[in-house]
This record gives sequence, structure tokens and C-alpha cells, in this order.
Amino acid sequence: MKGPSAPCDTMSGMRNLDPAPSTAAPADRIYLVERIGEAVVVQLYADGFHNLPLREKTLIWHLAQAAIAGRDIFYDQRYVHNLDMRDVLEAIVVWAGAAERGEGVAATRDRGAGVPGVGIDAAALAEIRRYTKLFWINSGPYNNLTSRKFVLTCAPDAFAAAARTAAREGARFPLCDGETLDALLDRLRPMFFDPGFDPSVTCKTPAGGRDILTGSANNLYFNVRMHDLADFREQHPLNSRLVYTGDELVEEVYRVGGRYGVQIEAVVKHLEAAIPFATEPMARALRALIAFYRTGDTRDREAYDIAWVQDKESIVDTINGFVEMYLDARSSKGAWEAIVFYVNPEKTFQIRTLADHAQWFEDHMPWDPRYRKQGVRGVTAKAIDVVIETGEAGPITPLGINLPNDQAIRERYGSKSVLLSNVSDAYEKSTLPEFRTEFSWTAEEAARAMEWSAFAGELTTNMHEVIGHGSGKVAERLNGNPQASLKEQFSAIEESRADLVALYFVADRKLVDLGLVAADSHDAVVRAEYEAYTRNALVQLRRVRQGTQIEEDHMRNRQMIVRWLMANTSAIDVRTRDGKTYYVMTDAAAFRGGVGRLLADVQRIKGEGDYEAAKTLFETYGVHFDGRLRDEIVARVDRLRLPSYTGFVMPRLEAVTDGSGAIADVTISYPLDLTTQMLEYSAATRHLRP
Repeated sequence: MKGPSAPCDTMSGMRNLDPAPSTAAPADRIYLVERIGEAVVVQLYADGFHNLPLREKTLIWHLAQAAIAGRDIFYDQRYVHNLDMRDVLEAIVVWAGAAERGEGVAATRDRGAGVPGVGIDAAALAEIRRYTKLFWINSGPYNNLTSRKFVLTCAPDAFAAAARTAAREGARFPLCDGETLDALLDRLRPMFFDPGFDPSVTCKTPAGGRDILTGSANNLYFNVRMHDLADFREQHPLNSRLVYTGDELVEEVYRVGGRYGVQIEAVVKHLEAAIPFATEPMARALRALIAFYRTGDTRDREAYDIAWVQDKESIVDTINGFVEMYLDARSSKGAWEAIVFYVNPEKTFQIRTLADHAQWFEDHMPWDPRYRKQGVRGVTAKAIDVVIETGEAGPITPLGINLPNDQAIRERYGSKSVLLSNVSDAYEKSTLPEFRTEFSWTAEEAARAMEWSAFAGELTTNMHEVIGHGSGKVAERLNGNPQASLKEQFSAIEESRADLVALYFVADRKLVDLGLVAADSHDAVVRAEYEAYTRNALVQLRRVRQGTQIEEDHMRNRQMIVRWLMANTSAIDVRTRDGKTYYVMTDAAAFRGGVGRLLADVQRIKGEGDYEAAKTLFETYGVHFDGRLRDEIVARVDRLRLPSYTGFVMPRLEAVTDGSGAIADVTISYPLDLTTQMLEYSAATRHLRP
């Protein structure tokens, strides 16, 4: 499971108690690259890469190529029309850029009005570029956080004219056999322009009692409704697309020779190239991953998860495969992703200390002892620096990760938790201070946020991953698979459980005893975190600009926790001043007490697979909100030009070869340009598609 895809809105990075890292970032380094509507683009840096030995740099290079090779799998999973839409957009953007630079035939002709050297309407081209960037950031036409569709705002005729002009100058478009460009544009017109056509990529609470699968536009199912699955036992629940033919349900398995076989074969090729440079435990895990990619068999996936967890000491590591289930309305199908990273030893102390004392936290959980694990084993935790994230993991990235998700494997073999330290740092460097001041009730609260909420946020992210997701056990009758019982409620329940564990223990003096928080600062840290978490439930409403319903699981969980505390404790006040609404955390002891009670119930819900209780909890507190309150928040953030979400430009790696063709070095650079990077990734994988 992943931590938040963005930090709480009053958080940024970390205030270190330890000495500054030995490799300081340049003071004039650029983090905030550009703004596109509600989104901002931020450059991610990996400062320790150049200090790695050549063997590890080479390993990272091959793993990064595997990450790029599988990128289009997620695009197709996310929406069946995604790749055609992206090809159309990129054909126009590439051609227009070349023409503006004076390259190609287009630059030699007089185009009259419009963009110089391009000959199409300037406003239309600007809108196509804006939309394309949002498309790249969100891996398709659906907002990553709200699941809602966004559309082109130029006239369809202007878009078609741009495509035709590009085609006349040699741009290539994804035409089906016998299809004309006009026919292609007509086919894709509702996908680009109609917000009511396939309006939500994942809809777990559809209006009017609609089916959650047919109400979701993702490409994990075709012609399948929930009632079709009542008596169907999937052989490949994580890594298949389900299709109902009219006569039977068919699993299209993701594997070599199966669905996405060409892309998976390319991923396997790069993984095989990486093995000679890996440590033996990592090589063992990579071989197991390759075996799973070849067979698609659940037993091979389990073998990979076990081998990956057992590799505890490798400096370089990767997450690669069908992992998280947030995209699937029924929380069963895994979305493809890849992350390549190396350990940041200077920031690992905090998260490793939590892992080393995981049994103490387990023994002191405020839930029924029958859900406590005994003999906690195999908890590995590290701070890492990311080199590349693709698929569901990027360009919008989580802050922390705890895997594997298989409950039975976690209970028997343990888990790995990682804090994405350079992602956290990039958030810090790009966060505007108005996020803390605009929604704080007092100047003291704002000052406390400036001083401590970043540190508190990173601490609770670590606890969320290590002692949150890594804790607890479920009833034996669930066979280690609470997802099957909790269905579409599972991910939100699990994220709530992890958040509540972190919120509960951030106030425990054990953190002082472990040296994670200074004694004289602990109360301020706790208050800053509780205030930040409370504010976030209000500020996050800016992200849902259509409708009055939250779909994304992390957002549902935060909304549920805060509104439950409002309804069941005296910890939070709702106040107004000068026409503005504030959520004010007033009583830290009441806050923690309420968190403990709610956590006990949430663990019981997961432990027993209590679907009805989970549904009631989120329907009451986590899904619905007041549209007028949202409109107020949107007006406040728009006045201050505060973004709703962040996409990242990854570092760029380049292999330097010697006369024999062997890799002699791998260099790292920072593009500071989303367009350049996205086009490079697409060019690298175009040959893998029919």
C-alpha cells in the first residue's frame, strides 16, 4: 500500500534533528518548473547517484529501462482509448514544436495568421499543449485524485484543423486499417470533448445504484458487472483483465504471450540484463519476478513477493509489476508500476528505528488483542532516493510505500517500508507558505506549522507505512484476503487504519524514548500534526471541483477520520471569520482518544471483513461533502494561486559506453521539462506497440 500521493496540504519536507547531509543541494536549484491549471510540475533530484559505484549505477540503468518499457501497460489499463489519445496529442505537439524551431517542411512555408511557422490558431495550440501536459501528469484524461474526466476546451474543429495540418506535414497518427484521419478524430471526439462520456475512471459510489464496474471507465473489465462475478473464481485476480463474452467470463492474463505480452517481454529483457549487476538476494528476487511475468501464475507472484521481502540489505532496489489496487473499483486488479531507487543512509535512522521496535507498537495497539501479531518478523524499513517512477507511480508519486499487499505474506514473512526522501524534499522546496497561513486559525498555529508540521508529517508517513500497513492480523476464515470481503471499501479502510496508527502513536512518549523526537519538542510536534491533519480535510476539497463526492481512497480516509472526530469527540471546532471557514483542532488529548477508539473499530472491520460496517462508515463520514464549502475553499486557493496537485519530472539517465559497447559510466541530469521527458519515454516504447 502507498502513503499519500501528495503530502498533507500544510506539510512540506523534514526538519532534521541530525546534521545536514554531506551532499548539499545548490542554493539556486530549480524545483518548481511550471504551472498548468490546478497542477504544478516539480523536478525531482537524486543527489547521491553520482557517488554510487559503477556496478550499482549500471544496475539502476537497466532497471530504469525496464520501468520505461512497461509504462504503456498502465496507460492502457487506465483507459482503453488512452494510447490512441496520447498518440494524437503527441503527434500535434511534436510537429508544432519542430515547426516553431524551424525544422522540417512546415518551417519553410508561409502560414499566414496563427503561430509563426505553424499555421494554426495560437489559442488552440496553447490549449492543446495545456491539455497534453495534464494528460501526461495524470496518465490519461482523468484527474489522478478525483477520478473525474477533464476535457479539451478549444473547439473540436480547431483541434481537427491542427491535426490535419500536422498530418499534411508528415505527422503520423494511430489509424486503424482503412481509417482516415477524420474518422479517427470523429471516433475520439467524445473522449476528448464530452465530460459526460465515460465521466469517471474509478467510481466506487455510483449514483442511482449503478454498478461500480460499468460505472468506471478503466480498462480492467469489459462488459462485466459485479453480479457476473458472484460464482466466478478468478485464477489470476491481480494480473488479468476480465471480459464477459456473452457466454462466459474470460481472464486475459498479463504475461509473456498474453495480454501486454510484447511490453512485458521488453520489461523481462531489461530485468535479465540487470541481474549480473545485482546482489545475490536481489538477483533471486528478479529471477522470481521474471518467472511470474512468464507464467502469470499466482504462485509465482507469491514466490516473487517472498524473495523481494527477504532481500533486506541491497542498496539498490526496484518495485516492478501489478501492485496497487486503487484503480479497480472492487479492489482486486493490480495496476502496473515501476519504481527504481537506492538507499539514503543519512535519512534511514528514523524509519529503521520504527521497524526495529515494531513488536512494541504491535503490543500497544488500541485494538482487540486477537488482531495483534505475535513475533513480528521481517519488517524492513529504509529512506530512499527515487531515480524513476512510471506507470501508476509517476509522474504523480506517493511519499511512502509498504509492500507486499498480500496479507498472508505480510503476516508470515513481513514487509518492506520505504520513505521517498527526495520526493519529500522536492515537495518541501516547492510548497508555497500560503498553504500554512491561509487555513490556520491563529498566527501561533501558522508558526507551529512552519516550524514543525513538515517534520511531523514525515514522521507520521514513516509510521503510516511501517507500523500502520505493517501491523495487525485478520481472522483465519478470511484466508489472508480481507479484500474479498471488503471489496470496494478495502483500500479506504486500509489507508484509514494506517493513518490512525500514525496519529495515535505520534503522541506516545515512546518516540522520545527512541530518540525520534526531542522531549522538549514533542508536544509541539503532536499539536502541529493534529492541526495539519485537521486542516487537510478542509483544504483537500479544492481538488474535487465537480460534484460533491470523494472517490480517491486516501482523500476518503482523511475526510472520514476528521469528520468522525468532529461528530464523536470535542477535539475539533468548525469556526468562521470574515466569511471564511476554519477547522480548528482544540484538544490534542481528545483527538488522540478519539483516534484510538476509531482505530479499534477500523481494525475490527478489516480483521472480520465487515463490509456493511465499512460502507456505513464511509458513506456517513468519508464520501459526501457540502458543495458550498468546497466552492469557498476553491475561491480561497485560486485567489492565492495554490495548486491542487503535483507531477514530477524524473532524473534523466544516460549510459556512456566504451569501445566494446560495455557501459563505462551512467550519468544523471535533470531535464526541467515535462514535455521533453514524456516525449522521450513515448519514443522509447513506440516500437513495442502494433
